[in-house]
Amino acid sequence: MTLPLDLRSRLIAMTNAGTVEELWSMHLQGMARYGFDRLMYGFTRYRTTTSLGDPNDFVLLTNHSTDYTDVFIGDGLYHHAPMVRWALEHEGACSWRVLGEMIAQGNLTEAERRVIEFNLGMDVRAGYSISFKSVSSRAKGAIALTARPGLQQHEIDATWDRHGDDIMLMNNLLHLKILTLPYIPPNQTLTKRQREALEWVGDGKTMQDIAAIMGLTQATIEKHLRLAREALNVETTAQAVAKAAFQNQMFVIDI
Repeated sequence: MTLPLDLRSRLIAMTNAGTVEELWSMHLQGMARYGFDRLMYGFTRYRTTTSLGDPNDFVLLTNHSTDYTDVFIGDGLYHHAPMVRWALEHEGACSWRVLGEMIAQGNLTEAERRVIEFNLGMDVRAGYSISFKSVSSRAKGAIALTARPGLQQHEIDATWDRHGDDIMLMNNLLHLKILTLPYIPPNQTLTKRQREALEWVGDGKTMQDIAAIMGLTQATIEKHLRLAREALNVETTAQAVAKAAFQNQMFVIDI
C-alpha cells in the first residue's frame, strides 16, 4: 500500500529528528490532526513483577497541564489507572470505551473509580491507549491519546476506524525513535568527563588504562566515576554504565 504523500513526509521527518524534543513536537502536531490534543508517553526499562521502577527513571513525555500531571504522576494516581493496567497486560491499541464496559461489569476497584472521576474532572474523557510490543520483560512503553474536549468516544472511534493504521504507524515510529535518542531525566545529566570515563569503563579499560588515556590521575578518574554514580542515582559503576547506555548518554556524537 502506498502511503499518502503528507504522511510519508511526516514519517521521514520523524526518522530524521535529532532530539526527543523535536520528535515530540512533530508527533503532537500529527496526533492533533486526528483529534488527539493531549498525549502522555511513558517508558521504563526497570519494570519488575511488583513495580514499574523509580518514576525518576521513566521516559515521560506529555503536553497535559501541570494541574493534571502533578496529581496523575506526582501523586501516583497512575498506579491505579485502569488503562495503565490494561497497557501492562496487553499489546496494541484499545479504545477507552472499555472503561464503560468495566464500570458496567463492576470490574473496577474503588481506587480505579477515583482515577476515572479525576480524569472526568480534568476533561480526560475519550481517547485511545497504545501499549507497545517489547522483547524485554523489564521494559514497557505505552502512550495515552486523549481526545480534545467536546469529542465523544464514538466520534474518536469513528476516526480510528478510518485512520487507525496510520495512527498506529506514527506512534510505533515515535516509540522506536525515542529508544535511539538521548533522554536524560532531571538531575541525571553527566558531564563530558564523567561520560568519557564511563565510556572507557564500558570498553573494558582498567582504572590505570583510563587515567593514561584521559591524561588524569587514577584518583581523578575515580572521582569522575563516583560523581557519575551519584548523578545517575546508582550504587556501582557497572550500574552507571548500564543506565547511561539506556539513556543514550554514552558514545554521543557532539554536534
